Amino acid sequence: MVKDKIQEVPLRRKREKKTNYKRRIALLKSGKPRLVVRKSLSNIIIQVIEYTPKGDNVLVSASSKEVSKLGYKMNRGNVPSAYLTGLLLGQKAKKKKINDAILDTGLNMDVKGSRIYAALKGVVDSGMKIPCSEKVFPTKERIDGEHISKYADKLKKENNEAYKKQFSLMIKNNVEDIKKHISETKEKIMKV
Repeated sequence: MVKDKIQEVPLRRKREKKTNYKRRIALLKSGKPRLVVRKSLSNIIIQVIEYTPKGDNVLVSASSKEVSKLGYKMNRGNVPSAYLTGLLLGQKAKKKKINDAILDTGLNMDVKGSRIYAALKGVVDSGMKIPCSEKVFPTKERIDGEHISKYADKLKKENNEAYKKQFSLMIKNNVEDIKKHISETKEKIMKV
């Protein structure tokens, strides 16, 4: 006689593909706070989170919306914005005496030079110690926004209507020199 098998239902967050528990446990075993980087099309959110048995505690957080309040007038979902957001988080963490963490990318794919690693570069440049390789960081040209500037110039020459549509935020905010605008915002963040 065959007995009915008891079916074990996976955890809800695993079923919904929101949490990779094997990766999470490996990160928690380090005993360090986690640097959590989450991205959407229009924003970057970075948090330093500490595990407690009752639940995770957010120690410090920064978002690209805060960077725009400091004078950044371009799209908040690009590589320079991610770098500036990481820099802002690093400055906040210094004030709270948080010196090291470990990177938690969640379910995002690890892509060399991506916005996640631009944010990590900003955090590292602010003075936090996070184990990582220099090879994964985006180039200085991408962090300074030179790729955006080159594309904007090319598009302006080829199709002015498409340029006005795609770079309407820059036109509206009178951002003419992208590299200068990013360096000015960086100086403001370093004073925070």
